[in-house]
Amino acid sequence: MQVTVDVKGETTHEVDLPKPTYADVLRAVDLSPHEVSVLVDGRPVPEDQPVESSEVTVLRLIKGG
Repeated sequence: MQVTVDVKGETTHEVDLPKPTYADVLRAVDLSPHEVSVLVDGRPVPEDQPVESSEVTVLRLIKGG
């Protein structure tokens, strides 16, 4: 499944994974579920849920400075 991952305020990635969960998508873009929230249509989704949308938004919860 091809998924567009928009990391808000940073980058956009295109990933192609067979039957991914949201945690798989995060790993593909080198992010940890401990540092981000994944949103679909503006609503948070659990990391262990299978991906059902071709577009996801990722919000970073912790950002170093």
